[in-house]
Amino acid sequence: MSTRRRFFGALAASVAALPAMLRASAPLPSRSDDWDLRWVDQLKGVHKQVFDIGPVHEGLLHVVMNWMNAHNEVYGLKDNQLTAVVGLASRGFSANANDAMWAKYGIGEHNQIRDPDTGEWATRNIMVHLPADTPPMFKGMSVPALVDRGVIFWQCNNALHGIAAGIANATNQAPNVVYEELKANLLPHVKLVPAHTMLVGLCQERGCTYEALI
Repeated sequence: MSTRRRFFGALAASVAALPAMLRASAPLPSRSDDWDLRWVDQLKGVHKQVFDIGPVHEGLLHVVMNWMNAHNEVYGLKDNQLTAVVGLASRGFSANANDAMWAKYGIGEHNQIRDPDTGEWATRNIMVHLPADTPPMFKGMSVPALVDRGVIFWQCNNALHGIAAGIANATNQAPNVVYEELKANLLPHVKLVPAHTMLVGLCQERGCTYEALI
């Protein structure tokens, strides 16, 4: 069995064991001042929606782009009058990781994502780097384009601990070391939140509608 195959096998098994790993070695902070969630109270758009992201794949974020464009066109609303929040946990983590993590940990191969420009397993974030031949009307579905329009992206901290534990188990590293590495290599706009399910609820309590993208 190849080293890479063993790596992915161990990683999948570790992610499956995420709940037990979190209970055993990654308790979340309990003090309210450990998390700055003031941005949740600033979700003030005329229309607000939280998008619950599943597995990452090419073109996934076109739905978020379409949601904003439709409100622009139908109601004449500007982007700053809309609030779109994209929530990512375990399956969506790769959209929040920078190119260095995609290359180092084989995120493309692990998730069976090929780079559309090369046909090889992606070693860069395909949510950031769209294919070179992307038509102009679809260029707005990249992460940078959506961030420029005010879209908020979060990363579940519970999930990040689980992903770190899986990688650590597969690569003989300390989980806390991998966790700090992954956290440091999130894309700069990403908001780290205590728990994905908690934030979905908080956004809905503040008037966001909900859509799951799977």
